Amino acid sequence: MPSLFFAFVAVLLGTIGSRDQLVVAHFSSASRRGAGILAAAVVSAVLSALAMALAGQVISGLLPAAAKTMLVAMALLFAAVELAWPSRYAAPEEPTRSLAAIVIVLVAKQFGDGARFLVFAIAAATGAPLLAGIGGALGGALALAAAWAAGAALVHRMPLRAVRLTLAAATLALAVFIGLSARGIIA
Repeated sequence: MPSLFFAFVAVLLGTIGSRDQLVVAHFSSASRRGAGILAAAVVSAVLSALAMALAGQVISGLLPAAAKTMLVAMALLFAAVELAWPSRYAAPEEPTRSLAAIVIVLVAKQFGDGARFLVFAIAAATGAPLLAGIGGALGGALALAAAWAAGAALVHRMPLRAVRLTLAAATLALAVFIGLSARGIIA
């Protein structure tokens, strides 16, 4: 069960203000909160989380315990850097109306982000890829549903930069702690 909870929290918090969340907010406003956009967002969250969890299962058997812990620390470090990095998002002039294209764009953005890398690392470290995948899918779906509900207000009214910097600092501290624990420097 911890893998479900950790993946849920990691993806939920790691997705705040991310590119995929901004895309969903934009398309939600452009489509007047069409249900198809919400469905596309949820499908993309499920696909990306489950794919990363399955990849974590594949690598899990190849790594010793200390390496699994270090993988989580590296994933947290990657997520912290991504959270601290300024998000530059240019809204498309004329959004596509193809839900399949939106799913493809969202999945492509999610495969390269820190939150889904954490799902991979958690699945590898805990040996519970299904639970990590479910947690990641739920966290991603909730974060993207919030973007769908907020629409353009997410970008214009929320202090996303401050929130992401705060999350980056907390994630970096956790990465350092777990990394030092994996090396046996702290217990």
